[in-house]
Amino acid sequence: MAYKDLINRRKKDFDGVLEFAKNEAAGIRTSRASSSLVEDIQVDYLGSRLKIKELAAINIPEPRSILIQPWDKGAIPAIEKGIRDSSLGLNPIIDSGGIRLNLPMLTEERRQEFIKLLKQKMEEARIKIRQIREDILKKVQSEIREKKAAEDDVFRAKDELQKIIDDLNKKIDELFKKKEQELLQ
Repeated sequence: MAYKDLINRRKKDFDGVLEFAKNEAAGIRTSRASSSLVEDIQVDYLGSRLKIKELAAINIPEPRSILIQPWDKGAIPAIEKGIRDSSLGLNPIIDSGGIRLNLPMLTEERRQEFIKLLKQKMEEARIKIRQIREDILKKVQSEIREKKAAEDDVFRAKDELQKIIDDLNKKIDELFKKKEQELLQ
């Protein structure tokens, strides 16, 4: 039953892909403010790549605005540049409290662009899942060649992996539909 060990060892990788999909979906903006839109944006600060959430407090003072308050005021230019360079299309406004982001209402065209981006991110997650599956199957076949496993283990591994993958794909589909509904509202 070596294939079960291989699958169990890679479960964290499958969970990581699902987490990747959730983070990518959260990073696609709707017209509603959320700290998850900006918290993972990477910025260059003092020679290091840091996430905004590691440099500042992120608040939502109003439904369509985000306030970023860096703990070190010297980080403001780096955070501003990181936001401008991101794919969010937001225009940071620097004021005495830090950096303010006002989220404009999304146009229908922009909503469709975000849905297209969302589809692309979900497909990336599916590709990662398939890569993990292929890696596991190669290892099972390698064990069969080395006589460490039986021929039937390939079929059992395929069946068990298919159940896991079907479940993950279902979760990714649900995530996509939920985010798509948010974008279309």
